[in-house]
Amino acid sequence: MIRANIPDVPSARQVEQGGDVDGVAEGHVVSARERNLAVEHWLLTSVPSAEEAQTSWDRFGVALLHCGVVFTTVRISGDLVHAAADSSDPHTVSAYLTQALAGGPVVVDTHGHKRYYALVPVSTIDRPEWADERHAPVADCMTNGFVGIPRPGITEPDDCFTYWCVPMDRPGSLCVPEAVSELVSYGMVRLKAGAAGCGE
Repeated sequence: MIRANIPDVPSARQVEQGGDVDGVAEGHVVSARERNLAVEHWLLTSVPSAEEAQTSWDRFGVALLHCGVVFTTVRISGDLVHAAADSSDPHTVSAYLTQALAGGPVVVDTHGHKRYYALVPVSTIDRPEWADERHAPVADCMTNGFVGIPRPGITEPDDCFTYWCVPMDRPGSLCVPEAVSELVSYGMVRLKAGAAGCGE
């Protein structure tokens, strides 16, 4: 399994056990509800009307948030992710992505053709592999527009057609761009190997 060699990122468990992370005072136990609310507030800074997005979360479990403000996404085909993970089982894929992306947040949209959305810094679009669209159409970095993001806390396929495959650990915690690129490259190799095997 390929995994980027990247620095450790404090996890939700580390936040709960103490340490001054994103304004969390040392020794303060952060509940899942508090963490989800903090993530909600951060995500809502990406849209002109937080009230509309909040209403959409309340009614449908998913809201359209704007890429290119505080985050953007690398959109990856389900086939590529499943090839990389060597599985299409949701829990196996979630575990694989959690490891491969060091806990960076990923959303999956199961409506129609399954797509995975790795949330990354806005500057990711300037990386050459996305600027020249070399991984299209199986993966691309969204430069602008809106993406459906589930309400924090929606983490199971039965909860909503769009859910957090890997939840956002804390406000502003995003995937490392190098790790996402490595995942995509590995998945493409696996896809090509599978296609070659089918032709033999």
